[in-house]
Order: sequence, then structure tokens, then C-alpha cells
Amino acid sequence: MLDISMIKPFITTESFIADYGCGYGRTLNQLWKQGYKNSIGFDFSAEMINRGKREFPHLDLKVAENNSINLGDNAADMVILFAVLTCIIYDEDQQKLMKEIKRVLKPGGIVYINDFLINDDERNRKRYTAVLDKYKKYGVFELPEGAVLRHHEEKWIEPLTKDFIREEIKHTTFKTMNGNLSNGFMYVGRKPRTV
Repeated sequence: MLDISMIKPFITTESFIADYGCGYGRTLNQLWKQGYKNSIGFDFSAEMINRGKREFPHLDLKVAENNSINLGDNAADMVILFAVLTCIIYDEDQQKLMKEIKRVLKPGGIVYINDFLINDDERNRKRYTAVLDKYKKYGVFELPEGAVLRHHEEKWIEPLTKDFIREEIKHTTFKTMNGNLSNGFMYVGRKPRTV
């Protein structure tokens, strides 16, 4: 769940919010219920977008067609990345996304990141080391269904978000889709008002 208390100081109900990797729009619907109705969501899965249009017909949900955010420069007051980085295993691809977010944010705009950190339990250590030679990145693992995901070293957050002014970061524990607990973080950063 989105921690609305972390973003309330930085946006108003009139703010234009983009959720990149929105799935079927659950987070945007949570914001809608709180009065934040000026929003758009993008996801690569047409199936998820179609589900969202059925469940939340009041939301503006669109299929993402490439690795860019289909908005103009300086368009959004806030961009949400909710469990998106975990699906991007390589540093350079994550850095490209952060540059794209910086492009679409207005000066002073906010990025909210909610994602997973490395776990030190035996199950996860085995998963990370099993594919370390293959992906050359500790924290990457494969699911039986074929998905390749990444948990992040905490020290990666700072270089990843170097173009933003950190406003707040919180550590948390998430329950995954499979019911396991995982370390995580919630980050709020601001695009500088001047370059």
C-alpha cells in the first residue's frame, strides 16, 4: 500500500500524478479515494490495463508502449514507482528510467519509490547465489514461473536517485504476492527547482 502520509506534504488534490508500472490501477484508486483524481497510469501489460478499466472505469489507464513515459517534459507533479525497480534487474536500465522520470517531472516535482531490499534469510540467500554467475548482480533471483526479479542493496538507492533531493526514506517489511516477508523501502525525492 502507498504510504499517503509520505506524499501529502508535497502534493495537493489538484496535482497531476503519473503511476508508471501501475498494474491494474490499485494504487491510483487508493489515491482517487483520498481525493487525488488528476492522475494517469501506465503499464506494459495490456491484460492488467484492461482489468483496471473494468474494475476502476474512472481511472485513466494506458498501455506503456516503450521504455519511456508518454508525457511531455515537466508534465507531472509526482511520479509513482511501486514495485517497478524489482522488475528491472540491470543498473543501467534503472538509471534510464530515473532520467525519464526526471524529464517528465515539473521542477520541484516528487518521485515516490516503493520497492524491495535484499533479505538475509537462508531462502533468499540461496535464490540470490543460485543465479549470481548468470546475472552478475547479487539480489537477482528467478521465480519458478520464469520471472526474473531483483532485491536491492541499500547502498544502491543513493546513486540511483542522485538527480533528486531526498525528502524522506523509510524502511519497511512487505508481504509478497506469495505470502513471504521481504525487506523494503519507501523513498520520496524532489526534482531540483533549478538545474
